[in-house]
Amino acid sequence: MNTKLLISPQELTLLLAENSSQAVIIDTRSQEDYAISHIPQSINIRDFFSYLLDDSYPAGLKKLQEYFREILNKVGISGAEWLIVYEDTFNQGYGQSCRAAFLLKYLGCAQVSILHGGYRAWLRAGLPTTDEVPLRERSIFRLHPNANMMVTTTEMLQAIDNPAIVKLDVRDRSEWLGLSSSPYAPDFCPRKGRIPNAVWLEWHRLMTSSSEISMFRSTAEILEICESVGITSDSIVYVYCFKGSRAANTLIALQLAGIYVRNYFGSWNEWSRDFSLPIDSRVI
Repeated sequence: MNTKLLISPQELTLLLAENSSQAVIIDTRSQEDYAISHIPQSINIRDFFSYLLDDSYPAGLKKLQEYFREILNKVGISGAEWLIVYEDTFNQGYGQSCRAAFLLKYLGCAQVSILHGGYRAWLRAGLPTTDEVPLRERSIFRLHPNANMMVTTTEMLQAIDNPAIVKLDVRDRSEWLGLSSSPYAPDFCPRKGRIPNAVWLEWHRLMTSSSEISMFRSTAEILEICESVGITSDSIVYVYCFKGSRAANTLIALQLAGIYVRNYFGSWNEWSRDFSLPIDSRVI
């Protein structure tokens, strides 16, 4: 089974035509948008966007695992299927389909793809939509967490003074500058700033937009942009944002370019709330 990281609308159409029982399409948009129209046979799981990790210590990660295991049980996903996730378009949902793909892989799903360009690319291709909700029977999801995909708070703290690990901040400009604590509101978190010794690469830069549809840039372009902040194909990168979503989008881009990268999924939402952790709070 072909389970490449990115799948085009045309490739997904062929998969639907095959009526493969081993493929499940997951819509990460809001329930309201899903109810209006969606890709045929897709199911809606908004939690991949909305879930906030309590913390990246064992108890917090265990809670995340159990939370999503129950959701996947309910929608009839065992973990053995080919899972294809999509959002509206990459630059509108803070990378939520990439966050979904990251979480599914972390939970143990081996076959996960992302619809490149999202729902807007599907619509631009003139492909069919529906408002019908497929019925799926409950199943048992086989949980096999991959700890190597997650950077914990302890690991990020240990990496601060390690020049061999790039601490990559991919938040929006106002967050990096210390003017806002989150994309939701300036004072959503108790502290503003950056993880010490982090470098900044705004996540939007690794994508290009055509007709309001965001797509990842070419491997050569991604590598060139990464090199501008000191990241090469030999780098080890710990990436973070606010809640691991834009970081997951960037992680996918870096993986496409062959760069080793792990996601600090707790990101600024976790780091800023623990006052024992150091921050660079200068407004720059």
